[in-house]
Amino acid sequence: MTSPQMPDSGQMSIDLLINARWVIPMDDQSAVLENHSVAVDQGRIVAVLPSAVADQRFTARDQVDASTHAVMPGLVNAHGHAAMSLLRGVADDLPLQTWLEQHIWPLEGRWVSEDFVYDGTRLAIAEMLRGGTTCYADMYFFPEASARAATEAGMRVQLATPIIDFPTPWAQGPDEGISKTIKLHDEWRRSTLVSTAFGPHAPYTVSDQPISRIAPLAEEMDVPVHMHVHETAGEVTDSLAKFGLRPIRRLNQLGLMSPRLLCVHATALDEDDIAMIRDSGSHVVHCPQSNLKLASGFCQVDRLMREGINVALGTDGAASNNDLDMFAELSTAAMLAKAVSGDAAALPALQALRMATINGARAMGLDSLTGSLEVGKQADIIAVDLHSLNTVPVYHPASHLAYSTRSDQVSHVWVNGKRLVDNGELTSINQRKLFDDIQGWQTLLQESS
Repeated sequence: MTSPQMPDSGQMSIDLLINARWVIPMDDQSAVLENHSVAVDQGRIVAVLPSAVADQRFTARDQVDASTHAVMPGLVNAHGHAAMSLLRGVADDLPLQTWLEQHIWPLEGRWVSEDFVYDGTRLAIAEMLRGGTTCYADMYFFPEASARAATEAGMRVQLATPIIDFPTPWAQGPDEGISKTIKLHDEWRRSTLVSTAFGPHAPYTVSDQPISRIAPLAEEMDVPVHMHVHETAGEVTDSLAKFGLRPIRRLNQLGLMSPRLLCVHATALDEDDIAMIRDSGSHVVHCPQSNLKLASGFCQVDRLMREGINVALGTDGAASNNDLDMFAELSTAAMLAKAVSGDAAALPALQALRMATINGARAMGLDSLTGSLEVGKQADIIAVDLHSLNTVPVYHPASHLAYSTRSDQVSHVWVNGKRLVDNGELTSINQRKLFDDIQGWQTLLQESS
């Protein structure tokens, strides 16, 4: 990166200076910094420093007054199915397997196409950006369309390409899915916004041979592996009946348990499962609202964290959540952890915020780029206005962000230093056209039901 230029005044010339009431960097110090500024140049953070010092040190082409705001890293949604926003509310109040096998899979089989994924992903991105999410993991068909929607909007995405034993609209089977993953990785490997991962769907939908292939390929390509693991107690019971092994033990025997693996949901874990996740360095992605709505079980977040396991946060898809609101998700996660553990001190506010930022980036292998406000990282930043009836008075801003904040309090969003939300308005997405396109899909799906 070229150093910022020094004008005649002795101040460094930069692209952007955000002057905030509070800055919460989510770095290793886990501090809340009062009256601080974030300096950005050429898409990267060049300084986090007291505002009084920033005014003397920098002259910025764009200066933002965030005097009632908390400025923090953009939220990282570490698990979702973005295009399923088009299926929001289509099949509610059903257990997981009924919801999946009798409703979602038949609808996907009929309607999912590249256009479906592109439009559904645009809707998801608009919702996520407006709520402060700057990076998301997407496990869905036609990832090429998701990549196109993300890059057009300026959003950061990791494409977890779906690998599954049976034919899908995107691939005829696991071999084609793996081949397409390799091709997708080669096409996007130089992108500043798009990264890739293998996305074997779940232990009960992917057989031994593809799983055994994925582990060495992921190592060779230096990419994560993203998988639904131990989502329900029934999944564990079925695995014991079919393989004589719990799913995590089977994945371990097949070589998949490693620091590359994101275990999504992880609601049905025993002591051996937890030890295997810990010892392998695998990550857990917690999706509390989806798990609650589908009655899938409870992730032992506090226990996992005490074991040193990295726990990230995801919304899952809007068909099972039914929104992509990461502030609501992290609030639910914090309170659920207390109830599940029986300990009101479990998952305190700052730790919940870490789940939604740096922990997600670390799980996705993107923590050198995003997830915290540190010098040299990409400028993925949000400003949240705490001057609102539900967030005053402010004694502890991190507490308000975890327990009181609504997503509509996000006023500004930057990805790679580019402003994508300005005073609550999307800058890279035509919202009126988006609504028209989504209405077209709603009409189609309603007429076919």
